Amino acid sequence: MKSLTDPSQALADGLSKIRTEFHVPDGFPPNVIALAQRAARRVPSQHADRTAMPFVTLDPATSTDLDQAFSIEASGSDFLLHYAIADVAWFVEDGDAVDLEAWARGETLYLPDGKAGLYPQVIAEGAASLLPSGPRPAVVFTVRIARDGAVKLDGAERAIIQSRAKLAYDSVRAADVPTGFAEIARRMAANEERRGASRVDPPEQEVEQLADGTFQLSFRPLLQSEQDNAALSLAANMAIADAMLAHRTGLFRVMAPPDASKVQRLRSAAQALGLSWAASTSLRDYQRTLDPSNRQQAALMLEIRRAGSGASYQLYEEGVVPWHEAMAATYAHATAPLRRLADRYVVRCVLAIANGQPVSQAVTEAFARLPTVMGRADARASQINHAAIDLAEAVMLKGRQGEMFKAVVTDVADQRMRVQLSDMPVVANVKASGFGQGDGLTLRLVSADPDQRLIVFEPA
Repeated sequence: MKSLTDPSQALADGLSKIRTEFHVPDGFPPNVIALAQRAARRVPSQHADRTAMPFVTLDPATSTDLDQAFSIEASGSDFLLHYAIADVAWFVEDGDAVDLEAWARGETLYLPDGKAGLYPQVIAEGAASLLPSGPRPAVVFTVRIARDGAVKLDGAERAIIQSRAKLAYDSVRAADVPTGFAEIARRMAANEERRGASRVDPPEQEVEQLADGTFQLSFRPLLQSEQDNAALSLAANMAIADAMLAHRTGLFRVMAPPDASKVQRLRSAAQALGLSWAASTSLRDYQRTLDPSNRQQAALMLEIRRAGSGASYQLYEEGVVPWHEAMAATYAHATAPLRRLADRYVVRCVLAIANGQPVSQAVTEAFARLPTVMGRADARASQINHAAIDLAEAVMLKGRQGEMFKAVVTDVADQRMRVQLSDMPVVANVKASGFGQGDGLTLRLVSADPDQRLIVFEPA
């Protein structure tokens, strides 16, 4: 839920209900906190000293759970990205109380008014976080990035690093980041274009109170610094995935392409929003042209994300190439171990194989369990995400009962139709018949109930 913010606190009561309904954890059990406090004092003893390397972090200004720090050096026409990842495994032992709690949670849950962390704060925002307040243990992956954007893992080691600066997306300057930062992002973007990747990065939505007391959902496109920073994570995750595949082991992130019915639904949504999408242009090619600073195109980007078939985790299987359709590549999650359980084990796996060591039995056994555990955690996060969006839409439309709204039918099934409003990023289900996919119509708002997170329209 990092995609929706609520600075006016318009959603506060509804978000409290969502937390209760979906059993969002409020803190940690006392035994977990006590063990985490002891673990946070553990002194690193298996780490090389890399404190002389000029690492920095780049995150939202308010973030304190910093998974990644980076340093960059030139190597001929290549760049070497030294990507330091929080060494969570140094503080969390297999089978201890902190570990068991993390397995129960799976991932950090985000809501517009806060988060429920995967690990206690003393670890996630203290001892393991790559803050500049002191040396921190990390696993440093060295990724070679060629002129054409091809990536290769050159090495991995446990190391003590010292971040030089905690940079923020909204204030970072070109002079603040290592030389090569923007060029790596350019190379990765060009490589994505050649691969035919179709990642969709919708803008952030914000609940905004207007002068008349009503609310609207406004958009904040990703800053260039956010997009460039994401390119570093992409490079590391792809190189790590390739290394695991070459060693015939690992846990991968996979995604199938959307089916024809979803693509047609998206074409109808584009029509509703007044966007031109040539019949000869594929979804993959079309979505790469969308501009998140344009309100209508931003709304379609959100709908593309919602309509996706969803990514999942896949264990290595002999003879099968794990494929992520949106990335158009073999891909893995390794760069956010403070926020995703699976990343901790992928980091341990690649640390072993990069140093010619066998992957531990504990990691192999974890890989077998993680697709189910992470699938359950992802589903829960998605339910919370949809509930928060439903709440925001109901708050936005409250008090506007009786008003008329232009819409287009995007899907039809069982006396119900799915519609996309033409003037705002709202998708709704309407009980009606006699309409076909792509039909335009006018709807009357019957009710908007934030308490039930429900909006009801009828054909006018």
